[in-house]
Amino acid sequence: MQTPALPAPRPPRASLQRIFITGLLTLLPIWLTWVVVKFVFVLLSDASRPLIGPLLHNIAEMHAAWHWADQAWVQTALALLATLAVIMLSGLMARRVVGQRLLRWFEALVGRIPLASTIYGSARKLLDILQTQPDGTQRVVLIDFPHNEMKSVGFVTRILHEQGTGRELAAVYVPTTPNPTSGYLEVVPVEKLTPTDWTVDQAMSFIISGGAVAPDSIPFSVHAPRAAGDAIEGTA
Repeated sequence: MQTPALPAPRPPRASLQRIFITGLLTLLPIWLTWVVVKFVFVLLSDASRPLIGPLLHNIAEMHAAWHWADQAWVQTALALLATLAVIMLSGLMARRVVGQRLLRWFEALVGRIPLASTIYGSARKLLDILQTQPDGTQRVVLIDFPHNEMKSVGFVTRILHEQGTGRELAAVYVPTTPNPTSGYLEVVPVEKLTPTDWTVDQAMSFIISGGAVAPDSIPFSVHAPRAAGDAIEGTA
């Protein structure tokens, strides 16, 4: 009776490589989440730090029992809470008549400042476009970027017309991964757009996750010139 042949042992290097790759793929989503959360928390805490920091420092100097208030982590935590409180209060006020009047007064005040009015007005329009979805309008498209063999997810923000020919051109905002608040502005002929049926939320999830969260299919190589024009009609 023959003894069955034993499987050949795997080389130690191959096993270590597989373990390393498995560990890397396990920690990568955690690291990505930490980077995004840290960016948001630092951004929020830094907004109130110039006010909270000196206040806590003065309290610590006046009262010896409150010396812990001058520590960096306490200032960061309270600055974060203060910013979140301001955001929540702004959201509540924006739903009230008084808050809407204050917002209109602030916008009128900013509108009198040359550079600030341009920045605020542009940012306000972009956020309004991304937050609203008019009936019959598809804002999420694919464009050939950075070259015609690659595509990027973009949001149509406006339809323009070329001087002389009248050809329709789309202003497309292309966010970067994993921080969609930075990106590129591309002017693309409408017939070069690849329309999708994605919602803005689906596109944002796709961008922030680095492509890990996405629908099963994507119209990569399908160009529908007339459908693209119809799909984004009315975004101007």
